Amino acid sequence: MKTDSLVEIKNLVKHFDISGGLLDQLKMENGKLARKRTVVKALNDVTFEVRKGETLSVVGESGCGKSTLARTVMGLYPPNSGEVHYRGNRIDNLSATAMLPYRTKMQMVFQDPYASLNPRMTVRQIVEEPIYFHNKGISRGEAKGRMEEVMQSVGLDPSCASNYPHEFSGGQRQRISIARALAVKPEFIVADEPIAALDVSIQAQILNLLMDAQESHDLTYLFISHDLSVVEHISTRVAVMYLGCLCELAPAKELFSSPKHPYTQALLSAIPSLGGKKKEHIHLSGDVPTPIRLPSGCVFHGRCQYADDRCRNEVPVAMSTGEDSLVACHAHEEGRI
Repeated sequence: MKTDSLVEIKNLVKHFDISGGLLDQLKMENGKLARKRTVVKALNDVTFEVRKGETLSVVGESGCGKSTLARTVMGLYPPNSGEVHYRGNRIDNLSATAMLPYRTKMQMVFQDPYASLNPRMTVRQIVEEPIYFHNKGISRGEAKGRMEEVMQSVGLDPSCASNYPHEFSGGQRQRISIARALAVKPEFIVADEPIAALDVSIQAQILNLLMDAQESHDLTYLFISHDLSVVEHISTRVAVMYLGCLCELAPAKELFSSPKHPYTQALLSAIPSLGGKKKEHIHLSGDVPTPIRLPSGCVFHGRCQYADDRCRNEVPVAMSTGEDSLVACHAHEEGRI
């Protein structure tokens, strides 16, 4: 692991068994009753690192595994295989007790600010709960002072601390979620589409808040989003996922100016542009395959204009195309693009 790596993900695999009970699994096959399991292959051999102080954004279509990746990195989902390392220490196999010291270092901001806040708790209780939990013996005055400090830092009046989440707007509720994450002084935050549920007029305020917090608290972000214009604006590097697989990873400026993977090219061509030269929109053929039955070889080959027999039969391996860039594409490797 490089010296500036904060989080490292190695060959991460996460599958979900949605077979149901025994009766749900029984199917007729060739006139005989057989037991069939249904497995959603959400993450498939994902490997990358998040470096100290950067914002690494993960993009892709809905259902590509972005949120599953976020929750698996945070330990909310146990991986089927692979490893998650934090500052060189493996954490995916730790017990809940052994994981506690890392909980203060790693926090998460969820997409829906209302669903992620307990409606029966006041803002004071929501923000102070992690402070008390991770700081045994802290006085009530110290906890209150910390709560007021983080509320002010996210633009909320501490005098509203006795209110409940339903008394706030969506943007204010997301500020509460960010305050809760900052309350334990983390150094790594996973933001899972933190502005997707907000009005456009509020999104810029929350983005600016996250960027200001990153600078003032020396934070590192894993930022999950489907909004490519936002990703281009805030990211240090960008990872592109398709059907649970990592297609491309590159510095934001490089990826948006010169995408290498055919899926990345198609994804970026769909960004609306005002003025200047209009991009040619790349229309992908076919439908997105189901993660229950992944295609053989490259998962993108059924929609790729460059696909050949190798693409249909051999899974591509992410190969370096520069100091900070990776591409998993046979066509790019062979110079067919």
